[in-house]
Amino acid sequence: MQIQTQIEQAIQETFQVAFMQLLNESHMHAGPADESHFKLTLVSEDFESLNRVKRQQAVYRALHELMPQFHALALHTYTPQEWQEKGGEIPASPKCGGGH
Repeated sequence: MQIQTQIEQAIQETFQVAFMQLLNESHMHAGPADESHFKLTLVSEDFESLNRVKRQQAVYRALHELMPQFHALALHTYTPQEWQEKGGEIPASPKCGGGH
């Protein structure tokens, strides 16, 4: 099973997902890995009382067994209200600073 599928399943099993998009951005980075860099946008009511750091820690806990299988994970976590106020727009990824 691809690591991307495993990440998606772990997130869905852990959080009440209102919206999720997991993008494989490995092609934007140096190195031969097909699944090394990901960007996760996650909207969940589970984030209601958590600050940004606590939200990221919760995602890392959910993925702790999978983390050694990929290099990087950019996280964008929102409550449903924050996501609505943002207009449902996914942040652009910065260009890779290494190897190109």
